[in-house]
Amino acid sequence: MSIIEAQAPLHEAHRDNHTHRDVNGGWLRPAVFGAMDGLVSNLALMTGVAGGQVSTQTVVITGLAGLAAGAFSMAAGEYTSVASQRELVQAELDVERRQLRKHPIDEMEELAALYVSRGVEPALAREVAMQLSKDPEQALEIHAREELGIDPDDLPSPMVAAVSSFGSFALGALLPLLPYLLGATALWPAVLLALFGLFACGALVARVTARGWLFSGMRQLVLGGAAAAVTYGLGMLLGAAL
Repeated sequence: MSIIEAQAPLHEAHRDNHTHRDVNGGWLRPAVFGAMDGLVSNLALMTGVAGGQVSTQTVVITGLAGLAAGAFSMAAGEYTSVASQRELVQAELDVERRQLRKHPIDEMEELAALYVSRGVEPALAREVAMQLSKDPEQALEIHAREELGIDPDDLPSPMVAAVSSFGSFALGALLPLLPYLLGATALWPAVLLALFGLFACGALVARVTARGWLFSGMRQLVLGGAAAAVTYGLGMLLGAAL
């Protein structure tokens, strides 16, 4: 009886708890970065302008312009970045595909040597490599995973990254604008709401990371608050100078 045949079925508790979150998708990083960036950048922009003792209308127009410009910029940047990365991966996959077609034996031996380097017995490593190399598409996937560290079937989508960035940035940038749009004429309601949003975003991110929600929330609040305070001070100085 082989080792595999001798193994007992997976324990139910292990099977139910041995799942992992998606860490390769193209939506989480741009969504989180976009929301944080929208909050911090638009809050800092608005506080900087408000520090110059301008009218409420000017602050609102500045916030709206910052929202639109930032959202489109984030979307374009993410789309270009992810598309370029995807094109690079596709080019490397084409190289590997040609090598598998022109030199199948050499590629099979290369795969077997890789398994041997990881502790597999040479005869077994060669047998596994032979089995995996029978299907060209499966062989390409295995070589891509082992040599390039990528999954050809799970490449990030440029459109998903762009839409995530646009929506999350716009949502984050809208938060400090809301009090003004609802009739506020002072800066402090916008600052309080934005700081609350920063803490909430940081705490939410902690749900998909190993950090505690309090640490993550406070870290984002402190960083965003510091940026707003610095730009407000600069706005006051420039306003007085001009």
